[in-house]
Order: sequence, then structure tokens, then C-alpha cells
Amino acid sequence: MTTRRLGRALLGAVLVSLALPVAANANLQDAVAKARVPDSVPINTIWVVLAALLVIFMQAGFALLEIGFSRQKNAGTVVAKILTNFSIAAIMFWAIGFAFAFGNGDLIGHAGWFLRDYGDPQKAFGIMGLSDATIESKWLFQFSFCAVSLAIVWGTTLERIKFGVYVIYAIVFAGLIYPIASHWVFGGGWLQANVGMQDFAGSTAVHMIGATGALAVLLQLGARRGRYGPDGKPRAIPGHNMPLFGLGVLILWLGWFGFNPGSTLNAMDGRFPQIAVVTLLAAAAGVVGALLTALRKTGFVDIGMAGNGAIGALVAITAPSGYVEAWAAIPIGFIAGIIVPLGVYAIDKKLDDPVGALTAHGLCGVWGTISCGIFTSTRLAEFNAVGKPGLLYSGSFHQLGSQVLGIVVVFAFVFVCSYGVFWAIKKTYGLRVSAEEEDAGLDISEHGMYGYPEQFIPAPELVGYTVTPGNGARQPRMPASTPATEVPA
Repeated sequence: MTTRRLGRALLGAVLVSLALPVAANANLQDAVAKARVPDSVPINTIWVVLAALLVIFMQAGFALLEIGFSRQKNAGTVVAKILTNFSIAAIMFWAIGFAFAFGNGDLIGHAGWFLRDYGDPQKAFGIMGLSDATIESKWLFQFSFCAVSLAIVWGTTLERIKFGVYVIYAIVFAGLIYPIASHWVFGGGWLQANVGMQDFAGSTAVHMIGATGALAVLLQLGARRGRYGPDGKPRAIPGHNMPLFGLGVLILWLGWFGFNPGSTLNAMDGRFPQIAVVTLLAAAAGVVGALLTALRKTGFVDIGMAGNGAIGALVAITAPSGYVEAWAAIPIGFIAGIIVPLGVYAIDKKLDDPVGALTAHGLCGVWGTISCGIFTSTRLAEFNAVGKPGLLYSGSFHQLGSQVLGIVVVFAFVFVCSYGVFWAIKKTYGLRVSAEEEDAGLDISEHGMYGYPEQFIPAPELVGYTVTPGNGARQPRMPASTPATEVPA
């Protein structure tokens, strides 16, 4: 009897031991199922990161565009400037900028310092709560916007500004000026939440902010030496490489497919392809508008205007890209294309803006923001839940007035802050290199090296190069056994 009971006990123990892993595995599966995030989270996160990388790649476009519009003696400094500003913006936006720009609050955000301690991510950054992409991906995307806006500032300053000015202003811009102004416009601040200002991806919040800073520094920096003659009339200082400029424009154009469609922060609702189409149509119309206008004004198909026509139209469509139907992209882009040459020709008479930033990012940014007040469709205004339909759909000037108010407020804030910062820099550190340094070029005077050394270093001092008799051009030094006829022309 005792043996039988013992056998039953042992059998029960074996069965229990076999059942425990099954129960444990079932509990583990339940725990994993409960902890698993929805499929939309990784999908939306991947899309936002991809869009951010496209926008970050625009830094290469800015570099090539500015190098192409510069003279050879100032080509290398653009590389150092782009890398330095991008790096400073990353650190400042991580530390305080993101919290100011997207934390909750009417005037300024107040959560998420150092990308920490923000609590529930869907509540801490309320305006982005409609997307469940991770906070880190949203930070990366919004930082890329800050870096673009900062890059725009320096387009007016090429070939004569001290390198240290970049560093000082970048700290203030990425930490305070850009975050506060962008918060008002598309970070959940008062212009967006209370006034109903529409700016889907940043015609004002990114591009006009950058152009306003560019105007503030240009007014104090002055023109390049020789840019205006004794009679006050402008004299051309051609850029040294239009193919590089063209490549820069194409890279920027590509980056805009992250800029506008990426501002959905969401791949699951399928909206981003439509916004990509709107973006493309506007840019194409901008090129056509700029070429026709330049041809009528000058009689030539201007290379620079073709490129800036695309950029100006892309800037213009940035604000309405999520608010307008596809057909509206064509008049918005075409009008921006007309604005580009007319604006450049007019500004050029008084202000030395080598790349046309004041027009392409400033005037076209204003036009793009205003266009929301005209072309915003009823269904997209309702979908985005910001502002009202435009004039063509509602017959009301209400949204147009909201757009104009937002432009005036942002311009005034950014201009006053930027002008004050540059004034302080000018009185202490100084804004401009000396006349001698400007004549020598910023590559050698600020960095101690040339972007194109074979063009400036005497042949006897340039190892590996020599001078070909007859044309004075410096060519790679050929081996002594190489016949003279094989030396490249």
C-alpha cells in the first residue's frame, strides 16, 4: 500500500514537472504579447528616420550650392562651416532646443531637456502625439529641420565673414531663436494653437526663419569688396562652378522628399506619397516660371535662375504641402518661380546676396505661407485640425489673415533677436575679415589651406605639379621618362 502511494506521488510529481515549462512558456508568451508594441510603431519610426536622413543629406546640397557660387579661393571654407554648424546644432538641439520647440506650452516648451524626463511621450510632445513613432526618431527629424534653417542663414555671408561668427550664432540660434519661433508656428505654440496658422513643413518655421537671420547679418556685414562700383551699380562676381551648383540643387530637391512627406511623421495612413507628388509638381512649375521670367528679363536661359527657381518653389510648397490638392501645387510653384528672378534682380541692386537666399528662402517662404490662406482645401484643413480652408474654398479671408499675422510676428521676433546677436558679435569679436584676408580668400586666411591648392600655390612649391610650357596651367608632374607629347593639355 505504501509502495502504491509512493508510486502515485512520483507519477504526480513527474506530470507536474512536465506541466510547469508549458505553463511557464504560456505565461511568457502572454507577457511578450502584452509588452509588444503595435506594428505601426516600427513602421512609422523607420519612415521618420528615413525622412530625417533625406533632410540631413540636404547639408551636402547646401555645401555644393555655396561652393559653386563662391570663387575658388573661398571653396574650402564652406566645408568647414557646414560641418561645424551641423555639429553645434545637433548638441544644442539635443540639450535644450527640442524641449523649447516641441514641449507643451503656448509661448515656449518646457519638457524633454537632453531628451530625458519627459514622461509619457504622447503627452509630453503633444503636437506630435498623432504619430506613434519613437521620440528619438522624431527628435532626429526635427533636428534636421533646425540644421537646414541654420544653413540658410549663411548664404548671404559668403566670402567675407569671420569663421568664429558661425560658432557663436549657431549656439544661440539652435538653442533659443529657432526653437522658440518654430514652437509658435508648428510646435504647438500660440500661433498654431490659438491663431490657427498653417505651416505643414516649414515655409515660415524653417525657411523664413533662416532667411530672416540672413538679412540681419547681411545688413551689418556689408557687400563683398568690388561688388558695387563707384557709381553704386552692382558688378558681377561669378561663382566658379555651375555644375557643382546644379548638383547641389538636385540634392536639395531630393532631400525635400523627406522634408515635406516626412512631416506626416506617419507611414500608416498613406498620405506621404500624395505630398511627394505635390512637392514634385511645385518644383517643376518653379523651374519653368523662373526660366521664362529670366528669359524675358535678360534674353538668356539663366543657369542660376533655373536652380533657384526649383528651390524657391520647393520652399513655397513646404507650408501648404499637406493642405492643398495636387493641382494647386502648379500655380504655387509657378508664382514662386516668377518671384525668384524678380526678387534677386531687385535685391541685388542694394544687397550682396551671393546665392539668392533672401529671395529663395525669404520671399518664397512668405509666398508659400500666404498660399495656405488661398489654396488650403476643406478636407485637408479638417484632417490636419489646424486652421480653416483657404479663400478659394471658403470665400473668407480669415485664414489668409492668420497666415499674414504669423509671418509678421515670426519675422519681427527672429530679426530683432538675430540683429541683436550679430550687433554684439560685431562690437566684440567682429563680423568681417580684413580687406587683405578677403582678397587672399578665406581658405588660406581662416584655415591655412586652399580648397584648390594647384590654382594658388607656386609651382615650385607644389609637390607633384608642374607648369606646361605655353599655357601656364599647372599640371600633374609626369615621370622623367614620359615623352613631352604625352603631357595632358
